[in-house]
Amino acid sequence: MTRPTSSDGPTPLLVLDVVGLTPRLLDHMPHLKQLGQSGSRAPLGTVLPAVTCAAQSTFLTGTTPSEHGIVGNGWYFRELGDVLLWRQHNGLVSGDRLWDAARRAHPGYTVANICWWYAMGADTDITVTPRPVYYADGRKEPDCYTRPPALHDELTDKLGTFPLFHFWGPGADLVSSQWIIDATRHIMATRHPDLTLCYLPHLDYDLQRFGPDDPRSLKAAADLDAALAPLLDDARTEGRTVVALSEYGITPVSRPVDINRALRRAGLLEVHTQDGMEYLDPMASRAFAVADHQIAHVYVRRPEDLDATRAALDGLPGIEQLLDDEGKKAQHLDHPRAGELVAVAEPDAWFTYYYWLDDDRAPDFAQLVEIHRKPGYDPVELFMDPLDPYVKVKAAGALARKKLGMRYRMAVVPLDASPIRGSHGRLPASDDDGPLLICSTPRAVGDRVAATDVKQLLLRLAGLG
Repeated sequence: MTRPTSSDGPTPLLVLDVVGLTPRLLDHMPHLKQLGQSGSRAPLGTVLPAVTCAAQSTFLTGTTPSEHGIVGNGWYFRELGDVLLWRQHNGLVSGDRLWDAARRAHPGYTVANICWWYAMGADTDITVTPRPVYYADGRKEPDCYTRPPALHDELTDKLGTFPLFHFWGPGADLVSSQWIIDATRHIMATRHPDLTLCYLPHLDYDLQRFGPDDPRSLKAAADLDAALAPLLDDARTEGRTVVALSEYGITPVSRPVDINRALRRAGLLEVHTQDGMEYLDPMASRAFAVADHQIAHVYVRRPEDLDATRAALDGLPGIEQLLDDEGKKAQHLDHPRAGELVAVAEPDAWFTYYYWLDDDRAPDFAQLVEIHRKPGYDPVELFMDPLDPYVKVKAAGALARKKLGMRYRMAVVPLDASPIRGSHGRLPASDDDGPLLICSTPRAVGDRVAATDVKQLLLRLAGLG
């Protein structure tokens, strides 16, 4: 079906966030590569930290983390005394959104957001975002949130339940990106939004598991490209301008840095114990870190503890920089949500959230896929524990309980961070390892695009800028 258009209407856009896409990977993605060859492409600047929530917020507001306030995928909410990652409410983002600017230029401009972050509460016309069902008995089941509400059953009837356990965790694979692609195709064909935002996470998985140069990672790039082909064809048929961009590039790593353990050994980080398990006590700690890939926000409760915190981290193998107030300002990260210090890892290192000193004292959520309970990012959730000979039996038993409608615990995640082979968050050392932007329109971009210029570029491509 061809999209109905009017001569004075905006040019419809499809914006693909192809997570982890770099020029190196593009050589294994013939459909996207051809899009750039027939259209245009350029290196895309990113922000510090180069992580999903911060970068997407910059693309959509045209401002840096110091202005829009998204200083990472999560941070310490001082007013709550809690570390929270992967919040979903768009009200956390400050600034003028892309769609606000578009509607001022063209009242009635319509927007579909399929799985870009901070989707809930956003003033978009169509929304699809992962949202599990949390039953009263403790079970968590896959599902998604949609606006309008009727779209939920429409997509579920057509595509099946949103494949949450393929979106993140040991089972993360192409299935989730395929569902998102199919949902995007359906929404474009039935709703014809002026702007369609589509988030494709597939490259995030094997590139972190195995590193960006591993044959399995290159195959993931080829598989995603093949899955994208029908969506690109639909966009071409509808006369949509296509923009494919990435938030960051994933680079090889080999060293996990236990930043919180260093702070604990220095007597700065405190825990409390329940049922033999240790839990981070952020309100009582003099200093602790919220680990987020290759960036860690270090929160220091009192100014007089800054020197002791620096002393605990100076010389810790794997830390390249500790940004103070001036350093944060230089990197446009000077926002009240940021830590008093921001640690930047060396190129081959990344930060764990681990704070316990004895694995026997680890909290039970440490071996679960629990993105909302862990006080930091845990890429090890992409693995099943190789040291547990019964891990597959445990997983099968948990699945059996799940199918029977019983409570279950999928305690299969290892406590060893060493298998991780890819990470991100630093600013890229070279364009080959950094993000890029591809546009189906020839000569749409010059030699380089800044992350803060993406919003204006999209308005211009829509004929509204």
